[in-house]
Order: sequence, then C-alpha cells, then structure tokens
Amino acid sequence: MSIQDIQVSALDLASTSPRANRTASAHDGIPLDDVPLNAFHFKIAGLTFGAHFTEGYALGTIGYALASLNRQMPLDAFWMGMIGSSALMGIFLGSLVFGWLSDRMGRQKIFLLSFLIITAAAFAQFYVSSPAHLCALRVLIGFGMGGDFAVGHAILAEFSPRKHRGTLLGSFSVVWTVGYVVANVLGMQYAHASPDAWRWLLASAGVPALIVLVLRVGTPESPRWLHGKGRIAEAKAVLLKHFGPNVTLDGNGADDHGSVKGGFARLFKQDLIRRTFFNCAFFVCLVIPYFAVYTFLPTILKAIHLNDGSGADLLLNGFLVLGALIGIWLTIVLPRRVFLIGSFAVTCLSLVALSLLPESSTIAMIVAFAIFTLTMSAFSNLVGVFPPECFPTEVRACGVGLAIACSRLGSAVGTFLLPLGIAQLGFHATMMVLAAVLLVGMVVSIAWAPETKHLTLNEASGA
Repeated sequence: MSIQDIQVSALDLASTSPRANRTASAHDGIPLDDVPLNAFHFKIAGLTFGAHFTEGYALGTIGYALASLNRQMPLDAFWMGMIGSSALMGIFLGSLVFGWLSDRMGRQKIFLLSFLIITAAAFAQFYVSSPAHLCALRVLIGFGMGGDFAVGHAILAEFSPRKHRGTLLGSFSVVWTVGYVVANVLGMQYAHASPDAWRWLLASAGVPALIVLVLRVGTPESPRWLHGKGRIAEAKAVLLKHFGPNVTLDGNGADDHGSVKGGFARLFKQDLIRRTFFNCAFFVCLVIPYFAVYTFLPTILKAIHLNDGSGADLLLNGFLVLGALIGIWLTIVLPRRVFLIGSFAVTCLSLVALSLLPESSTIAMIVAFAIFTLTMSAFSNLVGVFPPECFPTEVRACGVGLAIACSRLGSAVGTFLLPLGIAQLGFHATMMVLAAVLLVGMVVSIAWAPETKHLTLNEASGA
C-alpha cells in the first residue's frame, strides 16, 4: 500500500468521522485507530484466534480423555473433580500474574511465554504417571491460558482500528467454540481406540500450540505500551514498519501515561473504579448461568424431557456456534450498551419462562431454551470487547486479567452449585435463581456500562 493510498483512506475516514478529521488535521497523519486493515492486522488476529482455538481444543479434550484414563488409572470422585477443574484454577492464577507482568514487561514477552508454557505442558501430558501429575500439568496449561487471555485481548485491541475492533475481539468466542467442538469430535471417535488413546488425545493439544508459538516469534511490541513507557523511538519504529510513515498514535499522539503507575491498585483509583467493577460484575453475571447450564446440559435436558436421544444436545451445541456468529454481526450493527443490556434482558426473561412453564409445555420450554442459548452465545462475544476497551494502556492487561479471574471464579461457583440447586430446590427454582443473576448483570450494565463503539482506544479507555 502506497502513502498516497493511505492518505486517500484517511480522507475517506475523515468524511464520516469528525473526531478522526480533527485528529488527523492536528497531526498531519492518520491515527492508528483509523488505519485501514492490512496484512499485519490479519497476522495479529490470526495469532490470537489460533491461540483461542488451541485453548478451546485443550479444554475440550479432557472430558473424553478422563473416561478413557479411568480404565487404565482409576480415579475417585476427588481426582475427577480436581483434574476437571485444574485448568480453571490455572486460568485464574495466570490471568492475574501475567496480566500484571504484561503491563510491566511488555505484551510481546508474555505473548510468547504463555504459549511456551502451554506447548510444553500439553506435550508432557503424554507421559503422566499419576492423577496428581496430570492435575499439575493441567494447572500449568491453564496458567499459560490465563496469561494468553489477558495479553491476547490487550495486544489485539491495541493494534486494531476502531472500525473493526469489535468484530476482531468479538470473534474470540467463535474460534474458541470451534476448537472445543473439534476436540469433542476427536474424543468421540478416538478416545477409546486403544488403552493409551487418552494420552494421544491430551498431548495432541501441543500440536496447534506449537504452531502458534512458532508463528508468534518476531511479533512486535505494542507501540501504545512502548509509548506509555517513554520508549518513543521504538514505538515510532513499530508504526513505521507495519503501518507506514504517516501513521501516528491516536488522540494526542499516544496513550500519555508514562508518569502514571500501573498495577492492580491503579484499577481502583477514582477514574477507573467504576469500569473495574463493571467489567468484573457483568463478566461474572454472564458466565455463572453460561457455564452452569452448559456444563450440566444433560441434566437440564432431562429436566425438560429432552434426554430421549432426539439429538437435542447436538442441536443446542449448534445453536451455540450459530449464536456466536450472530453475535459478531450484532457487535457491528448495535451500540455496545444496547447489545449488552438487551441480551441480559432476553436471557433473563428466557430463564424466567423456563422456571414458570409447566413441565407439560414441552414445545414452549424448547423455544425458551433455544432463545436463551442463541442470545447467551451471541452476547458472550462482548467479554472479549469491553475489558480491553475500558482500560488505559498502562493497566489494560491487568484490567482484562482481573475480569477474567473473577469470571473463572464465577464459572466455578455456577458449575458447583447448579446440580446442588436442582437437587435441593428443583429445576424451576434454580432457573429463577440464574435469572436473578442475569437481572443483576442487566442493572449493573444500565448503571455503569460505557459506550465505546465509535471511540478511539484512548477515548474508550477514558484516557
């Protein structure tokens, strides 16, 4: 792409964006937030999407592998639960630790280190000799995943133009779901092919992880992070190499936070505390019903009389993928707040309907559950959009990491309590409790959710 082409694109953007016009005129260059998509954007997106495919795949292998492993290495209920939740514990720790390190050491180092850990631990699963050994490796895999969740969202957001940022960040959940489904299909086909099939299944996650790791070598540092650390010349060199000589950092030329300290304490300062609580709260209120319902989907289907081999579980998994695709489109056409608040309302009403409908109303319950599934999957895309858009560069990875850590605690609570709730309270009352969680998410979003769709990354983060 020539300089003249970029300048023409800048004029086109300026005609539709007064703010971009003012910025470009003031600096005689195109803000990074307004550059057209180029090959480098697709490379960064591909590396983050490949990571999410790997993470979905690695998490998806464990269910079928455990069934095969149990024949060769009998597991009691304690170790089944520990191994099943071990990656979740690792994600909780990794998102906090690597989110903090990324804001201090840089995005690029963690971008590589997280997948070095995932790759090594994934291949090492082939050689496990005890449940404790496997549990430790799964925690390590989750630790790397937590780091990649935090830094992957941050680095893609910091390179993406605002016009396409929502689409790119919102696509994470679709790619993750595809990886998870691929793992399930392979597990169904090969988990019992031989006594050691579970070893091959678990270790196979190392293959896509290794590919992603190799392709990430040479990834540049985020120019926003470099500028925030006062490394101006390095930031300009990255912009020059990948975007051309007339591209600048947006707004006043950069995320001008070099004199502001980062860290988790920064997230609770007066200017950010509301956004911190919002991202943690909406994320938790979304994942509690999501993981609770879909982890125990057979239990839910039994409660609404759809466990008769009719293929309802396969259909609903198809709805999850379809909903994620619809969510990308809705992220493009709707304001962030409208999409989020409306989706909380729809999913809440769907679960209220499930809780109030009599068991004889099978068709109505199916419709209500299908609406819940489509909508829940669609607005799950926003968990990849809001956190990186809400925090300034010096604490973006910390903010994303904290939101992810809180969400994993929420998912653990939901998956632990749902079967107990159905046993103690019954299906209908349990659905009403989950509806109340979604109602809280809607109220929090009405009160605190910012509208970040058309803002530069500086403006979106309140910088």
